[in-house]
Amino acid sequence: MAAAAARLVDCHCHLAAPCFLPVSPARRGGRRAAGRLRADTPPVCCRTWRPWCGRRSRFPGFVLPCLGVHPVQDLSPEEQRSVTLKDLDAALPLIEHYKDKLVAIGEVGLDFTPRFASSDEQKEGQRQVLIKQVELARRLDLPLNVHSRSAGRPTINLLKEQGAGNVLLHAFDGKPSVAMEGVKAGYFFSIPPSVIRSEQKQKLVKLLPLESICLESDSPALGPEKQVRNEPKNIYVAAECIAKIKRIPIEEVIEVTTQNAVKVFPRLQNFLRI
Repeated sequence: MAAAAARLVDCHCHLAAPCFLPVSPARRGGRRAAGRLRADTPPVCCRTWRPWCGRRSRFPGFVLPCLGVHPVQDLSPEEQRSVTLKDLDAALPLIEHYKDKLVAIGEVGLDFTPRFASSDEQKEGQRQVLIKQVELARRLDLPLNVHSRSAGRPTINLLKEQGAGNVLLHAFDGKPSVAMEGVKAGYFFSIPPSVIRSEQKQKLVKLLPLESICLESDSPALGPEKQVRNEPKNIYVAAECIAKIKRIPIEEVIEVTTQNAVKVFPRLQNFLRI
């Protein structure tokens, strides 16, 4: 693929977040005109599936969905708790119904942040939900878009134990040495724009081979600046930082990360000319 023809792919964003509703025609036009984004793959939870469907109808072939059960359930802005198998049971009919329209099962994973998983019972509950979704992804022949906050090693170990194949670990916050265990298993890691202000992410980029790296915005979070709404266009910031750390042309970063995105999300092939 010629570098000039490459398009950046945002492998993990949340365009159904309330702060993105609605998108003005001017903002939409600006994103398209920039020529930086060819496709987004936003992880969408069940509670935001309806607003996401509106996004998909307005941006066919441009915004593409994942669907899965996150390890932390937001019952309200004030109430969050660790996921249970009952949450998964409630979501399975929706996932089955839309399985042919999905690019991945996600956002799934483990979150062992103490306020969400302070007990062994809560952690085991998250593990069981993730195991079931690994099995689901295998049955539907879909990749996994994986969250692993404060649980890098447990997440990678579980995925390997369960024989998970096509995996993207988003915004990995663990040790680079732990990430390399994922690289050995063939997993990919997506890097957000916050890499420009995160020593941990910079160390991660330095150690990871480019062939294992994708780009993500995680919009509206993990932007170049704290407390400022992040947008998908900022994946270019991540690409620039990766190029600087690895001392390679940004065109190479764009080309290889786009190729990697198609490897981890094969259905993107239908929307990208590579």
